[in-house]
Amino acid sequence: MAKPVIMLVDDEPQVLNAVERDLRQHFKSDYRYVKSTSGSEALETVKSLKQRNSPLALFLVDQRMPNMTGIQFLSEAVKYYPQARKVLLTAYADTEVAIKGINEIELDYYLMKPWEPPEDNLYPVLEDLLSDWLSTVPLPYDGIRVAGTLWSAHSHTVKDFLARNQIPYLWLDIDSDHEARQLVESVSEEKFQIPVVFFQDGTALIKPDLRILAEKTGLYNKASQPFYDLTIIGAGPAGLAAAVYAGSEGLRTVMIEKEATGGQAGTSSRIENYLGFPKGLSGADLARRATTQAKRFGVEILTAEEAVGIRIEDPYRYVQLSDGSELASHVILLATGVNVRHLDAPGVATLTGAGVYYGAALTEAANYRDQDVFVVGGANSAGQAAMYFSRYARKVTIVVRASSIAKGMSQYLVDQIASTPNIEVLTRTVVEEVNGNGRLEQIHLRNIDSNSIREYPAAALFIFIGAVPPTDLVSGLVERNRTGFIITGTDLLKDGKRPKGWTLKRDPFFLETSIPGVFAAGDVRQHSIKRVATAVGEGAMAVALIHQ
Repeated sequence: MAKPVIMLVDDEPQVLNAVERDLRQHFKSDYRYVKSTSGSEALETVKSLKQRNSPLALFLVDQRMPNMTGIQFLSEAVKYYPQARKVLLTAYADTEVAIKGINEIELDYYLMKPWEPPEDNLYPVLEDLLSDWLSTVPLPYDGIRVAGTLWSAHSHTVKDFLARNQIPYLWLDIDSDHEARQLVESVSEEKFQIPVVFFQDGTALIKPDLRILAEKTGLYNKASQPFYDLTIIGAGPAGLAAAVYAGSEGLRTVMIEKEATGGQAGTSSRIENYLGFPKGLSGADLARRATTQAKRFGVEILTAEEAVGIRIEDPYRYVQLSDGSELASHVILLATGVNVRHLDAPGVATLTGAGVYYGAALTEAANYRDQDVFVVGGANSAGQAAMYFSRYARKVTIVVRASSIAKGMSQYLVDQIASTPNIEVLTRTVVEEVNGNGRLEQIHLRNIDSNSIREYPAAALFIFIGAVPPTDLVSGLVERNRTGFIITGTDLLKDGKRPKGWTLKRDPFFLETSIPGVFAAGDVRQHSIKRVATAVGEGAMAVALIHQ
C-alpha cells in the first residue's frame, strides 16, 4: 500500500523547503511529501494522485498565493479528497479569511507564520489531525479500478474479462458513487464514455478494446517464436490439458485464447463431480491451476488474441491471427469449445449486458442481492449457476423447455436445487419477451402446454440454452456436420473410404480431422461428451495421437 500523501503548497520555495524539512524530521518516513509552488499546478497534481488512487491525508496550504489563493485551491481540491485534513498557513491579517474558510470549506486549522518552534506550534496540531485521519479514513484500494454502470454492456465485458482472467479490480458504480463519476469526468475530454479502467501508475483506458486491456495488464504478449511443434486454439479444459501434456513432453507449444483460459468451464461456480476433488472446485480455480501448470512446462499463452483462419502448406500448418500475423507449426489442435446459443426473443438483444447475460456472469451475481433473477436452460451449467445465484438473490427461477430438469442435469444438481428454498423450477416454459427502460425490468414467460403468458418482474436473466461451435475459421477446410461440429476419426470414413483429399496411407486418428495434422478435442468435436473430465481426457489423448 502506498504511503499517505501530505501536500504542501506555497509560492515561496524557501517556505516549502522549511515545512518539508520539519515534517520529515518529526514524522520520519511515515508519509510521502508532494510540493507545489502554485494552486493551479497543485490542483493538477491532486487529479493525478486521484487517478492513481493514492491516499492523501493532509493539505498544508499558504493563503497568499498569486492567481489562486489557498482557500480557492482547497475548495477545488476537496472535491477529489473530501476526507483529507485541511490546514491553512496565514499571516495575522488573514484571520478573517481563515474563519470564513472554516465555515465554507470546513477548514480544520489555520497556522500563523512563522510557526517556530515547531514542537509547540506545528507538530501537535498535525499529529492530532493525522491521527484522526488514520483512524477514520480507510486506506484506498491499491490496484486496478473499473468505473462504469451496471447497465453498460461494455462495463460488463471489461469486468467479466478481468474476473475470468483472475485479475483483481475494484468496481466503481458512477450511478451511486459521486467521486467515481467525478473521476471519470476528469479523464473525459469531449465525450463522456464508460467504462474507464484506472491503473496504479496513474494511466487510464477509456472504453478499452480487450486486446489493449490485456496488453496493459500483462496478459497479452506476442508469440516468441515463428514456428512451434503444436498450436492449440482455445484454452478450455481440452486445450489446457493438451498444453500441459504437450509442454511436459517437450513439445514447443503455443495456445491461443480470445477471452480467458478455462473456457465456459471457467465460469462455473462449482464443479462437484470432477475426479479428485470431493468437495468440488470452482471453474476459475481449475483454470488457474491448469494455466499455471501449462506455463510451468514452458507453454506460451496468447490471451485476447483470436484465430481467424487456418491454411495448409505441407508439411506445415498456419494459423492466421486477427492482428494479421501468422503462426506456423507441425500440428494444430482445435479446442475452441462452444458458445452459448443466443436467445431469439424480443428485447433480449437490446438488453444484453444490461440485465440479460449469456453464461454464468458470476461477476454480476452480487449486484442482484435480494432481487429476483431467472436462469434459462436445463443443463449442468444452468443448474450450477442457479445454485450460485441463490446465495445472493431473493429468488431464482429456472426456466426449462423440458418436462423435468432431470432430463439434462446431473442428479446431484437436481437434488441440490430441490432442497434450496429460494429456487423455483418452471418446466415446459419458454421466454416469450423481455423488456425494460435501459435495463431489464420484466420477463414474459409462455407455458408450452397451455400457451398462456405470464409477466414477472425480473432484475436479471442468465441464458444457457445450448451450444454453438465457433468453427467458422475452418469452414471449407475440414469436414463439419450440419450444425458446425467438427467430424473426426472413424466418423470421417464413409463406406470404408477415407475423406476426400486424404493423402496418407493410414486412416485418420480418433481425434484427427479430415486434414492430416489438424486435430479436434473437447466440446467442439462431433459426438463428444459434454463434461469437463471428458474434455480433459480428449486433450491429453490428442497429444499422444499428435506424437504418432
